[in-house]
Amino acid sequence: MEYLFTFWTCFMLYKEYDRVAAMRLKFLASQDKRAEQFTVLVRNVPHESKRSITDSVENFFKKNHPDHYLCHQAVYNANKFAKLVRKRARLQNWLDYNQLKFERNPEKRPTKKKGFLGLWGEKVDSIDYYKQQLKELDRRLTMEREGILKNSKSIMPAAFVSFNSRCGAAVCAQTQQSKNPTLWLTNWAPEPRDVYWNNLSISFFSLSLRKLLISVAVFALVFFYMIPITFVQSLANLEGLEKVAPFLRPLIEWKIIKSFLQGFLPGLALKVFLLVLPAILMFMSKIEGHVALSVLERRTAAKYYYFMLVNVFLGSIVAGTAFQQLHAFLHQSATQIPRNIGVSIPMKATFFITYIMVDGWAGIAGEILRLKPLVIFHLKNMFLVKTERDMEKAMDPGSVDFPETLPSLQLYFLLGIVYAVVTPILLPFILVFFAFAHLVYRHQVINVYNQRYESAAAFWPHVHARIIASLVISQLLLMGLLSTKKAAKSTPFLVVLPLLTLAFHKYCKSRFEPAFRKYPVEEAMEKDLQNRSSESDANLKAYLADAYLHPIFRSFEEVELDEVKVDKKPPPNSSSPPLSELSSPSPTHHAKHHEEDEPSQVSQTSHNVQHYEVGQPGDLFHYEYEQSNHIYHYDVESHHQHESQYHHNGYHY
Repeated sequence: MEYLFTFWTCFMLYKEYDRVAAMRLKFLASQDKRAEQFTVLVRNVPHESKRSITDSVENFFKKNHPDHYLCHQAVYNANKFAKLVRKRARLQNWLDYNQLKFERNPEKRPTKKKGFLGLWGEKVDSIDYYKQQLKELDRRLTMEREGILKNSKSIMPAAFVSFNSRCGAAVCAQTQQSKNPTLWLTNWAPEPRDVYWNNLSISFFSLSLRKLLISVAVFALVFFYMIPITFVQSLANLEGLEKVAPFLRPLIEWKIIKSFLQGFLPGLALKVFLLVLPAILMFMSKIEGHVALSVLERRTAAKYYYFMLVNVFLGSIVAGTAFQQLHAFLHQSATQIPRNIGVSIPMKATFFITYIMVDGWAGIAGEILRLKPLVIFHLKNMFLVKTERDMEKAMDPGSVDFPETLPSLQLYFLLGIVYAVVTPILLPFILVFFAFAHLVYRHQVINVYNQRYESAAAFWPHVHARIIASLVISQLLLMGLLSTKKAAKSTPFLVVLPLLTLAFHKYCKSRFEPAFRKYPVEEAMEKDLQNRSSESDANLKAYLADAYLHPIFRSFEEVELDEVKVDKKPPPNSSSPPLSELSSPSPTHHAKHHEEDEPSQVSQTSHNVQHYEVGQPGDLFHYEYEQSNHIYHYDVESHHQHESQYHHNGYHY
């Protein structure tokens, strides 16, 4: 029976892996033009004493990829600048709030106290105060921006290098660039929306050290996480609570309070710890140094799965905390571990049926009702929402929570596989859960959630590996269970089954996983030939010029308010090129092109001043772009306009 079940599962896995890989390649081939298809992320660029990082990147790729290199964008350490931008967005929001407040009641200007949290200090006019704060912060932002551009130490040993063909990018991303394998490391660049900019400034040596430390920390977290939970739950018990706080004894003796504490506090303590766990794991993944949001979520999902496997599955089967389990495993032979766990599996079937109904079924119902986001929205609406911008943020449905959702689904799949042969009565509960989960999550992905990035099914190899792990675990536990029964003689026939399953996994890994790690040169060349007539180098360069533009080159509003439509147009009768043709505030700092393709509109000593008007909610900003020696300076003058003007212009604020 176990053989039949395993062969059927592997057959379905093979078909699904084949279908997903084909869909991924079809999706990549169907896209007319995507920035990540032409761009490679280069890290650990060697430092040369007489040459900047930008010049080193340009010279290296012009020398080694002369026929395909198009341009590149340097990576700046702009983490401090990003903090100032977020601070400016908060001040701008307070200014908008006070302006709206004044418009509703023109007879009374809003005021605030300058002290801590506005609780004490000198009382000042709120609108004038925030305008002055914004003016000072704009000056600091301009100085910080210029400091980043002028300081060579701000340029990190990394760059986004773009090529004039998909084939050229594929060859660069999938080959070793230097005889020293630790230098000029190339990988496919993430989708622009998928880039996690904060980690691009981490050095190669630091990455290796961080991954080692985080691996140790994850192991400790998985096996020692139950210690604080057990401690808190011991306090939640009435006896422990009376010992810690004897003065509460008269209150605890009340019948209503006693029954409430006994039934509520232990579960609440566990739930609080589990709620903060995904945030802790995401923080640890960020410390590891991954440069893509999709990779961060995949690594966090893997860590959460390990935690669920040890503390929920094994922790529920084996009595005691995870630390006690680890201590017991270390002091017994490896052959005894499956046997000891296998004995406990049938006895825990009732517990897991209850767990599936309470956590699984109720979780699916809560997902379709979106109770948690509903409560959070009303709390934000009551205490935090002051402007329409706040309302939009509060109403944002967010995206699928992969780090928490995928491990939960994989845990239920593990339960189904383990109990399919041992206790089949659990299977109907699992089937009901997955049937409703399929309908609910399909609806949520299509109609509710926003898509933060497109990874083209990059999660599937990890899902496949978890299913294989579930199969192997179920086979080992079944062997342990049979060794304690009268069917002990049949146990040796199952020894070969885990080996066959791992061999199948290795075959699938070699057969299909390259499609998720690399882009076939054949596919790239075919796509290049199809689009050669429509994709000239000039059009492609204009398309890629700002694709991986670092936030320091964006206006302050574009960094934080991507969804606000900004209308940029030069004044009438202007002979200067529009802003869109400039492609970026400082192309020589972040994007280097071939010299023969370099626009000759601006010389090294030219000095042009362009004025643009940018309509923003609650303010009209006049940006003055001054170009001198390829450095742009920004002068911002804010003039408040009546709310109705922006309704007329298409801005609802």
